[in-house]
Amino acid sequence: MPVRRPGDDGTAVVEFVLVGVLLTALFMALVQLGLALHVRNTLQASAAEGARFAANADRTRADGEAVARDLIRASLADGYAEHVTSGTELVEGVPTVFVQVDAPLPVIGFLGPARSVHVRGHAVEEGG
Repeated sequence: MPVRRPGDDGTAVVEFVLVGVLLTALFMALVQLGLALHVRNTLQASAAEGARFAANADRTRADGEAVARDLIRASLADGYAEHVTSGTELVEGVPTVFVQVDAPLPVIGFLGPARSVHVRGHAVEEGG
């Protein structure tokens, strides 16, 4: 049987609290990282889908922006769909349509600095 010294009484409680705080902070950091990656991937997929829609011969860039906004609003908060832009550009001589989304990066929950994530979706423009 281990010998108990009078100075060790109550140390288990202190150790439990210290380790518990550390593990809770680590867990919350991992959850926040997962949330940030989810937001970025959702914005990227919405921008790419908006670009594909806008690249159709019978659609305009505004149609692609609207599709991207609708997808973002259906998946995330409305504030993430405020800054959606589109345009055309040549990529290695091929005309493409792009849809760009500038949104806040969630740092604490869904709160974060405005317009800090920039994602862009491209699609080859159809002739019409």
